This record gives sequence, C-alpha cells and structure tokens, in this order.
Amino acid sequence: MKRLPAACSALLLLAGCATTPGEDRLAERDPLEGFNRGVWDVNQALDKVAIKPVTKVYRAVTPRPARRGISRIFANLSEPFSFINNLLQGKPDRAIRNLGRFAVNTTLGIGGLADQATKMGIKPAYEDFGQTLAVWGANGGPYLVLPILGPSTLRDGVGSGVAQFADPYRVAVRESGLSSTAKIGIMAGEVISTRSDLMDSGADSFLETSLDSYAAARSAYLQRRHAQIRNEDEDDDGGSGDTSGAAEGDAAAATAADSADTGGNTADNGAATPAPDAPSPGPKTGEGTTSIAPAAPAADAAVQTPTPATTETKVERSVEQPATDGNVHAAEETPASAK
Repeated sequence: MKRLPAACSALLLLAGCATTPGEDRLAERDPLEGFNRGVWDVNQALDKVAIKPVTKVYRAVTPRPARRGISRIFANLSEPFSFINNLLQGKPDRAIRNLGRFAVNTTLGIGGLADQATKMGIKPAYEDFGQTLAVWGANGGPYLVLPILGPSTLRDGVGSGVAQFADPYRVAVRESGLSSTAKIGIMAGEVISTRSDLMDSGADSFLETSLDSYAAARSAYLQRRHAQIRNEDEDDDGGSGDTSGAAEGDAAAATAADSADTGGNTADNGAATPAPDAPSPGPKTGEGTTSIAPAAPAADAAVQTPTPATTETKVERSVEQPATDGNVHAAEETPASAK
C-alpha cells in the first residue's frame, strides 16, 4: 500500500505532461535522454555478456516448434490480465475474446502450447495496464529506459509496476508457494523466451545497422505503443506468442524493434550449423536478381556468349588436352576466338 501514493502522484504528473490525453509528445522530446542513454548502455552490456549468450544456447538446443510452444504458453498466461484491462477500457467484445482464447488454448491447446483459438477464428486482443492508463487519458510522460526491460515511458513504467501486483499470472506465481529458486527460474525462462522472440523478429539486425541504436529503439517503441493503444495492430498474429513479454519486446518487434533487438538466422542464434527454421536466402528469379545457372555444355558454346568464367574454364580444358594431331596451335587459339 505504500506504493499507492507514489503511483497516484505519477498519474497526476502524467495528466499534465501534454494537452492531448494519451499522447507521447514529451516522450518524443526525451528530456531524460542523458539518463536513458546510460541505462541503455548498461542494458546492452548486460545483454552482450549474459542474456544473449544464454539465449543462443537455448536456441541451439531447443527446436523452433518447442520455442514457439514456450512463447505461446507465456502469451496464454497473459490473457487473464488482458481480459481485466479490456474490461477497464470499456471493451467487452475484446474481453470476451481474451476469455475465449484462454479457455480454448488452456484446454485444447494443452496449456497454450498450441494456438487453437486463432485456428478457430478467435483473434488476440492483448492489453496491458499502460494501455489502459492511456485510454483513461494519461499521457505518456517522459521516455524511460528501464533496467533489463528496456524502452518504456513513465506511464508504461507505472503500468508495469501495477502489473506485478494485479496480473493474475504473477500473483499466482508469487502466492504459489514455490521456492525462490523456482520463481527466479520462471522469470529467467520468460526473459530468455522473450529475447529469443526478439531475435526472430530481426531486432538485432535492425539495431546493429542503425546509426544510433538508442534513437532507433526509442522511435520504434513509441510508434509501436501508439499503434497498440489505438488497436491498430489488430491484424498482428499475437497468437504465436512472439510478442508476449516485456516492453523491450514491443520495442524490438515493431519496426523490425517496431523496433526492437531482434531473425532466426545462423548469425543470430550462434549455432554451429544453420538452424532448421532459418533457411539461407537465395536469389529469386523474376525479382530483379540474377539467376546463376550451371555451366552450359560445350555443344552450346557456339550459340551462347561465354562469360569470363566460362572462357577461363575452356582455356584450362583446352590446354590440358593432349595434341593428338600435332596441331598445338589449335588449342592455343581457342581462348582468342572465344573472346
């Protein structure tokens, strides 16, 4: 209860941060950029030395279907809190979808391993308390980078704090009587699963190719949250569970991060052999790329204009052939005529 006055003060601050409720204009100006960049650097260092290496091992030893199943389990566990938030936002139709998805995926989907609800036409309707605050008129407030969680705003940070005490899933874990080690293991599993989803989304490549990864993640996160608050991502396939997690997960998936830090290729998962879920892209004919065909038989050489590589091959073969007729010059003249 000691946290309640602080939360109320934060909400009052959010109400006066901008003139239009639910907007993120102050966050876009980023008045706390100096502090945020410091936290961002710490998060990146922690990811580099701990979270990403562990995630690579997880991806190397866990097949993609199993990883997807784990992500879907965490997504299914978020449905009850989404149900509550949709009711608080006055969206009973979306709340019914949450209830239906949770019932179907928990039973027919074996605890969420399979997304049977989407196959039955029940679309995802994920909501969090930060979105609820925005619908109630709270502005985003200043942009914040949270330790480990990553990109956020003051409003969404308050929402994350409330979720720790109001999310039925987190309350169940806290009151389950599990040992501290087991609880930490569940939390670590959720972090690793979310980090793996970021790799699948292409966020790592997005950030690595950005001139300023901090600014890129900030812009992507704010765009993503704008779409989520207005339910503009209604067509996104949330049923796979790829977006079930922390704010940084939203940041990354959004622009690539809509962000975030995240595609399932060999470079990302660090496996010695290519992952079965990440085939190497090849040239496609008919899309402006050049199709490389096998070398044409010698009989077709007179019809087709030989490439430099073909000419070199013919030179090597002609020099290696023994002069059975004593005509040595004929073999030497072949490259010149080919050219």
